[in-house]
Amino acid sequence: MIKKSTKRPTGLDRITTKQYPWLSDEYLDSDMFTNTKVHYQNAWNMFRKVHSAGIPKFKRKNRPVQSYSTSNHYSTKTVKNNGGVFSLYNGSIKFLDGSHIQLPKVGRIKVKLHRALPTNRLVRIATVTIKHYATGDWTVSLLLKSDEPFHQALPKTNQTVGIDLNTDNFLTTSEAAVTANPRYYCTIKKRLAKAQRVLSRRERRAKKEHRSLRKSRNYQKQRGLVAKIHVQVRCQRQNFLHGLATTLIKNHDLVVAENLKSKNMLRNHALAMSISDVGWRTFLSMLEYKAPLYGRLFVKVNPAYTTQTKLVMIVAL
Repeated sequence: MIKKSTKRPTGLDRITTKQYPWLSDEYLDSDMFTNTKVHYQNAWNMFRKVHSAGIPKFKRKNRPVQSYSTSNHYSTKTVKNNGGVFSLYNGSIKFLDGSHIQLPKVGRIKVKLHRALPTNRLVRIATVTIKHYATGDWTVSLLLKSDEPFHQALPKTNQTVGIDLNTDNFLTTSEAAVTANPRYYCTIKKRLAKAQRVLSRRERRAKKEHRSLRKSRNYQKQRGLVAKIHVQVRCQRQNFLHGLATTLIKNHDLVVAENLKSKNMLRNHALAMSISDVGWRTFLSMLEYKAPLYGRLFVKVNPAYTTQTKLVMIVAL
């Protein structure tokens, strides 16, 4: 058990407005500090349980990716005047219409919804995370709560499937179905390398002329271009993994996969890029959380000899 030091300030106690004056700015939301403390404590609790992700570290203010979380509050008077129920439209964080949202200290902003707002049940907003990316894009992520489940259990299909993950083909099922590996990073790495070389040249030129990289417009423009290429690869991979995981879960009552240790496999420098490109751990995590949503079962097994076992099953079919 890690105990709090009594000799010197540790953790959040050593971050003061005297050391960081910008923390006292009036436009900062007070709930932002409360949520930061909660996230900090949760990070330490997870570190004590897992011990594999390293100690929690604070984010730097000059990082290109910045985010903060704030909480939604409902006043009794406002809720009473709006039918007496909590909804998306009567809290401190609320939707003004289908394309505008009201945020504390930020005000009214226009948003483009990723998906339609739920209208068939009573839904309330719990917390909101505002995030700024290196590409200059902003996102507002909502944590919604409802007394009814957002996903209904699907009817039984009486189908089971085992999957074998590999780099040649993304996966092979026990039904002899093969899903090709899209290799999103490999197909774009030449374009990315060219953009990164341009970025490196502009960085060297700015330093040679003793100009700040923050004020170098050519450097910042190229940095945004490199960031957009990375985002393109990430979005393509996420879309592919989400679609494939949802299809497997919806069409089978039981999905069995090998519990691959990607961290250990990445030590092989000859295969590290290919393994990182396929996103196996992300795919397994998606299967793990999607299965209970639709009333399915997902099981991870020891990867030893699983490939040979599945090949025998395929030949038998």
